[in-house]
This record gives sequence, C-alpha cells and structure tokens, in this order.
Amino acid sequence: MKKLLLSAVLLAISASASFADALMFTVNATPYDKQMARIRPILENTGSASNGVSMNTVNEWMADLRDIPYGYALFWKTPSETVSGEPADCKAKSVALYQRMKAAGATNVRLVIGKRTPTSKMTHAWLAWETEGGSFVLDPTFNYSATKSEKVGKRNYEPLYAYAGAKKFRAGSALVASN
Repeated sequence: MKKLLLSAVLLAISASASFADALMFTVNATPYDKQMARIRPILENTGSASNGVSMNTVNEWMADLRDIPYGYALFWKTPSETVSGEPADCKAKSVALYQRMKAAGATNVRLVIGKRTPTSKMTHAWLAWETEGGSFVLDPTFNYSATKSEKVGKRNYEPLYAYAGAKKFRAGSALVASN
C-alpha cells in the first residue's frame, strides 16, 4: 500500500511540474478572481485551432507590447485598452500577449502572477509557455523576446498563481508558505 501511495504521489508531482520547476496545483479560487472579472472572458477564450504560433511572431508581439510606456493601473485592462496608446502595466501587457497567442493557436500558455525577483515587494504578471523546444518566460513589461526558463534563474519569476483558460492554479511554494 505504501508503494502504491508513493507511486501516486510521485506521478502527481511529475505531472504537475511546470514552468521554472514550479509545482502547480489546480484550485477553485484565487485571491485575484474578483479583480480579474474584466479579463476572465479573454482567458477563457480557447482561440483558434491551428498549428500554433512561431517564436518569431511571439517575439514581435512582445517587442510591440514592451514599447508601450509603463503605467500602473489598479484594474486589469483589456487588450484593446492596452494597445489604445495609454500607458499599460504588466497585467495589461501579459493579458494582451495571452490573447494574441491563444488567437493564433498557441497551447500550453499560462498567465502567471508571482514575484519577478526574490527582493520584489510587489507581485508581477507574465506568461509561461511550454513548447516542444522548452519552457519559456514571456515578460513583455521588461523583455523584448521570450527567455528560456532555465536562463532566468531558479529564484526569479517565482509563480504564486497561474491561469489557463478556465483553470486556476496555485504554486506549491505558495501552499507551503500559507501553512
């Protein structure tokens, strides 16, 4: 019985392993759910059925969003508000990139809320993208192109929560920290 339980736990852990070696667990709710109501339809739109999107295209989109001046907003902007010419924050730029990627047929994309660096006092938003070529951090607030997860360092881009479609996730480290 112990071996069966241990095997089940190891299988669950390996199946849950995700971007930047974080363990993500499906949850019913997160502390951000209420404020994210404006963008929930964007996250839940499954996009088109295609062969996906090229890394070059993603990098072009990231560069376009990176060039938008930074300006913090209390609320989550929609992608159309983000590209309106007004300043946009990390939340807005990440949601706009998420929408473009999903519309182009990208799969295995998550909107992430977490800590950009170990000393960050505020949370940050970015995308995590799992591809056949590896795991990538997509941060159009600070970067002009996708970065392989292993190149950002183990303590940088530490997820707390993630969203993919209608699914919500909580990082294993966030579970341990709250106990």
